[in-house]
Amino acid sequence: MSPHMCRNIALTPSGSQIRSSCDNPLVFFTMAGKKNVIMDKISLETSDDESPIQFRDCFSVRYIQSAALLCKLAYAIEQEYRQAKEITADLQLRHEVFVLNSVLSSVSFLESTINEFYADAADEAYYFADERHEALLRQISEKWKNEKNFDRAPLLNKYQKILFIAGMPSFDEGDQAFANLRILIEIRNHLLHYTREWVVLGDRGFCDAGEDTTGGKFEKILRQKFATNPFAQKNQPFFPDKCLGHGCAEWAVVNSLIFTDEFFRRLELPAPYEGIRGEMRTR
Repeated sequence: MSPHMCRNIALTPSGSQIRSSCDNPLVFFTMAGKKNVIMDKISLETSDDESPIQFRDCFSVRYIQSAALLCKLAYAIEQEYRQAKEITADLQLRHEVFVLNSVLSSVSFLESTINEFYADAADEAYYFADERHEALLRQISEKWKNEKNFDRAPLLNKYQKILFIAGMPSFDEGDQAFANLRILIEIRNHLLHYTREWVVLGDRGFCDAGEDTTGGKFEKILRQKFATNPFAQKNQPFFPDKCLGHGCAEWAVVNSLIFTDEFFRRLELPAPYEGIRGEMRTR
């Protein structure tokens, strides 16, 4: 298993022991002069006479797992509705919660992935066996030293600059996955910093958000991207009512992974979620 496919990374001095809370065997580290690594999903414990354990958690993995699981739960509710032709108010509320938080978690995954990557470079936390990978992270750390500038940079710009520093081709602005993430991030920002807008209900019950509104903009871009929410009524606006269904949540998860897969492929590094792809099914 690659060291970067982790949820937890525990660092110990050479020769010390780690005991798990489960019935796993002791793990010994004997490589001198290196930061030795173990990754696991279980909690780690030490006895009083042992050296302390340091670890770096991968919240990016938790976010994408959450996004995929919530998306799958929303899909199950929609499938139940298609068979039963009715739905309780409680299930409809659950569906809304699952979809909303799946979309938010997808963008949180994108943010934490690049933030963790930069933090590993800045902290010299090089968990790669070959020297070329360590040299790449060291190069990024040396050429982007100002953490405040990194924190203030727009999300997708962080990915682009890391690729530039590494001497790898950046994403084409017209790339479909890149364009999809731009609108996904706009959706997340709109939901987190929500302001109400007027929606016009026509004399025939047709709902028109107007192209000059945020909802109207989302409708123009997203209407053909994915299946709409089956619980939305005909006279309800596209955004948020028709937009926020399983189709949107799945679109968010899939495009986020397409983008980060390509990012790590260009850097020739393993993705931190590589070992848990089986846990990221969306239906």
